[in-house]
Amino acid sequence: MASHLFAVCFDARDPLLLARFWSGLLGWETVDDPRDGIGLVPTDDTGFRLRFLPSQAPRTGQNRMHFDLTSTSLEDQRQTVARALELGGAHLDVGQRPEEGHVVLADPEGNAFCVIEPGNNFLADCGFVGALACDGSQEVGYFWSKALGWPLVWDQDEETAIRSPHGGPKITWGGPPLDPKTGKGRVHFDLAPSAGGDRQAEADRLLSLGATLLDAGQDQAKADRVALADPDGNEFFVATPR
Repeated sequence: MASHLFAVCFDARDPLLLARFWSGLLGWETVDDPRDGIGLVPTDDTGFRLRFLPSQAPRTGQNRMHFDLTSTSLEDQRQTVARALELGGAHLDVGQRPEEGHVVLADPEGNAFCVIEPGNNFLADCGFVGALACDGSQEVGYFWSKALGWPLVWDQDEETAIRSPHGGPKITWGGPPLDPKTGKGRVHFDLAPSAGGDRQAEADRLLSLGATLLDAGQDQAKADRVALADPDGNEFFVATPR
């Protein structure tokens, strides 16, 4: 059985600061997190939560994934941008051209996200959180489709996208060229076994799909989670939610 995407997790110098920003921007509810971080539970059809975990590790390059937020009109887009700036966000220059309609912003710790212009056909049937856009290969898109049991909704020119059968945001991978990975990623997935599933059995299934084990020296029987990497080297974890 496929894993459940439990959370998208951000390493944060100040988890409370980031949680307040994203809660204000998305309108999601704040909850306590069992690993000393802070969680946000969606109030829409997004099928996963956000987690902000304490970390003092330095940033090494841009994240490999970012959120694309949708707009219903140009005024709606302006209002989303204004709200993000009021909450502590900032404009971010990533080389976008003036004629491009989306607005690139960063949260208070520099994590990029985009506010997409109205009329975007690819995200037309998505909610406010339209997509989690990732730098990644076609192979990793295939891996996550099998890992989560989400069908491919785009597979063209080495670009891939998947979406839960229950709706919610798409997860996309842009294909080559891929920038080299520099250090541990500051954003990662937390997976949970399907109801009644076993954590180690699910980790073994993911290994058979092409994941690699990151904590091979750890006693997995005593660990509360299993650390893995997908075919592009992105860290993720399998744990039973607490």
